[in-house]
Amino acid sequence: MIIALDAYGSDNAPFPEVEGAVIAIKEDICDKIYLVGDQPSLEKELDKYFYPKDRIEIVHASEVITMEDNASTSARTKQKSSLVKALQLEKDGIVDAALSVGNTGAVMAASLFILGRIKNIARPAIAVVMPTMNGHVIILDVGANVDCEAEYLDQFGTMGHLYAKFLFNIPNPRVALLNIGEESKKGNELSRKAYHLLEENKEINFIGNIEGKDLLRGMTEVVVCDGFVGNVMLKTVEGVAMSIFSMLKEQMKNDWVAKIGAVLSFPAYRFIRKKLDHSETGGALLVGLNGISVVGHGRSNGYAIKNALKFTNRIAESDLIGQMREHFEMEN
Repeated sequence: MIIALDAYGSDNAPFPEVEGAVIAIKEDICDKIYLVGDQPSLEKELDKYFYPKDRIEIVHASEVITMEDNASTSARTKQKSSLVKALQLEKDGIVDAALSVGNTGAVMAASLFILGRIKNIARPAIAVVMPTMNGHVIILDVGANVDCEAEYLDQFGTMGHLYAKFLFNIPNPRVALLNIGEESKKGNELSRKAYHLLEENKEINFIGNIEGKDLLRGMTEVVVCDGFVGNVMLKTVEGVAMSIFSMLKEQMKNDWVAKIGAVLSFPAYRFIRKKLDHSETGGALLVGLNGISVVGHGRSNGYAIKNALKFTNRIAESDLIGQMREHFEMEN
């Protein structure tokens, strides 16, 4: 598989992108990578590494979409940007997928503008894969659609079902609606309407509502919510995880008993930290698009970029988008 990588998306671009691309090629994660960005700077950075020269190619882009740029208009106003050019490579059939760890709103807007939606899909969504006590859970939407209608959430349920089925090989994944209670009448008007539609959706295995406290217990493979709730939830989980590890580290500094305990429990501590680390997955798929567009964390390092490329390549190999296209285009 061939992947286009926006080399000017991360907070420290282009250093993590170049490092991640080189590692990915050395580990044979994909066949070839197109690094999109300022050619002289990328050539200078690539000169620091030894790698198969024919498997990383630079595509020059003279503009960069920053975090401060307007997400909805940057794709149209910055046609020579690294993000737009990376997506255009996919549109033109030169690459199989595109990856950026830049401005999430801009990635979504540019992807929608260039790749378009799959026929009959009302709204694309950002789907993140999070670890649970006994596997993973796909959560969508986590930020693309702040204002939703019940019909969108119902469609997210179907997209999440297909995602879990074809990417994680789960024959009949469980789908739940994130809500403030388990009862069908709980929540606001949107939640109650969405519950009814999901319950009537014969294409999915809907198991009802799930509360935030049960999100990571492994009770379901897919969780549906609107983009506002999903984004708040995602950042809260990330913040709590970082705060817990920071508090543990601080306590170990001040308590000699805790230091001894830390040495004994280090393998378990390391395992949990790795499981909760966003860099292990590296990216989130924008589902519902007529192509593969993956967005990652702006603070990604080279290791996270490598894993994001691995995740992107896995999606391309799974033919998930082809399966979604076939499913939704059959609808009237």
